[in-house]
Order: sequence, then C-alpha cells, then structure tokens
Amino acid sequence: MTVLVVAASLLVGVSLGVLGGGGSILTVPLLVYVAGQGTEQAVATSLFVVGVTSAAALVPHARARRVRPRTGLLLGAFSMAGAYGGGRLAGYVPGTVLLVAFGLMMLATAAAMLRRPPRSAEPVPPRRDPSPARIAGMGLGIGAVTGLVGSGGGFLVVPALVVLGGLPAGAAVGTSLLVIAMNSFAGLAGHLSGARIDWALALTVTAAAVVGSLAGARLSGRLPQAGVRTAFGWFVVVMGVFVLTRQVGADVWGHPAVWGGLGGAAVLATGAAAVLKRRPVPKR
Repeated sequence: MTVLVVAASLLVGVSLGVLGGGGSILTVPLLVYVAGQGTEQAVATSLFVVGVTSAAALVPHARARRVRPRTGLLLGAFSMAGAYGGGRLAGYVPGTVLLVAFGLMMLATAAAMLRRPPRSAEPVPPRRDPSPARIAGMGLGIGAVTGLVGSGGGFLVVPALVVLGGLPAGAAVGTSLLVIAMNSFAGLAGHLSGARIDWALALTVTAAAVVGSLAGARLSGRLPQAGVRTAFGWFVVVMGVFVLTRQVGADVWGHPAVWGGLGGAAVLATGAAAVLKRRPVPKR
C-alpha cells in the first residue's frame, strides 16, 4: 500500500513539474481510493500536498527565468479569495457530491490537456493587457474550484496566463506554479476549520511528490510536452470515469435519459469537430 501511494505521488509531482498542472487532479483519488481517507480529509490533504509541491517545483522554473512574478501574484491574489471561500463551502457539501464534481473536473482537465490549438499560418496579433475586472473574475473562479474540490487548477491557470496574460507557454507553466501554490494554501485555510489532516500520510505523499516535481521541472524543457500532455490526458480520462462509476449508482447509469443526453452531446461534438476541420487554413 505504502509503495503504491509513494509511486502515485511521484507521478503527481512529475506532472506538476513538467506541465505546470494536471497531476494535482490525481491527488484526491489517490488519497480516497488508495490511502482510504474520507472525502473531506482527502481534499484538505490534497491542498497541502499540491501547495508544497508546487512551491518546490517553482524554484527551478524561477532559476530558469520561466516565472513572471507580477502576473502570477496578481492572478494569485484574486484566486486566494475564491479558494478560501471554496474551502469553507466544501464543509457543507456531501462527500459523494464532492467526488462526483471531482470526477467531472477530471474529465474537464483531460479535455483541456487533449485539446490541440488550431494551426494557422498567420502571425498572432499582439494581445492587449487584460482588464483588472477580467483578471479578478478569472482568479475568483479558478480559486473557487481549487478550494472546493482540492485541485490546484493548473489546467485552468496555464491557458488563462497564455490567453489573458500573453505569456509564452514556458513562462505560463512556471508562473502557474506560483498561482497554484497560493490557491492551495488559501483553500487549505478554508478547510482546516472542519477537516483533520493525517500529517504522517500528508508528509509522506508530499515528500514523494516534491521529488517528482523537481525531476519534472528539470525535464520540462527536454520532453515533447504535446506527447506528455496527450498520454497523461488519456490517463486522467480513465481515472475520471473510474471515480464517477464508483460514486454514481448503476440505476443512474442505466437510465435512458442519461445515455440519450450523452449520445446527443457526442453527436454535437462530432458535428462541431467536422465543421472546424473543414475550415480552410489561411495562407501566407
């Protein structure tokens, strides 16, 4: 059991170091299904693990000048408020509901990791600086997700830094770790009023994840991130489906309306993908 927990924790850390997010989405299932913790305790412990691991992974990125402190601190400040509120709210939400929300969040994370940016031969126009109101709204939303379900929110932070902040991918990965660490500690503060942490387990998982994150940060500039994201994205899909099937009863999955809705969504997604694929690529 301990060996499996340590091995999975190493994977969490490597993902955080390489991708700036994604691995933290595995921490709660690891603590619930492998370590046997309750949902509320697992969410609070996850925030501690992710916060410390992100802070450790931040150091090599900062040394490589892949961190933009001003942008990270601005987004992180608003995110902390949302994370604290989400952490306090989680104490009033049933554990099953939290795990179902977490399973859906895993599928959303996987979709974000598997999504490929559209190719275009045209140069990218210069981006305008995002308004403070837009940064505040994004930060509060990301923070609320972090505090409520115990995920670092890296899969939201990295695209936000690229799209809103105009950061290159490498700087977005490094800066996201600063935001994730701030979010996680604020969310943990919100959970401590109602959750008790097994510090022996938390420190064991954290130590393994930190080792993985330092190794991942060193590999960040050497590995093909597209391939790593794709492989890890499909792994998260499998884990998300596993979490949902464990929490949602067979009577729900057997209901015709559920499969009808899933079938309709699949048809719409396939049609949208076909339309986008037929769009011509602009020439130089």
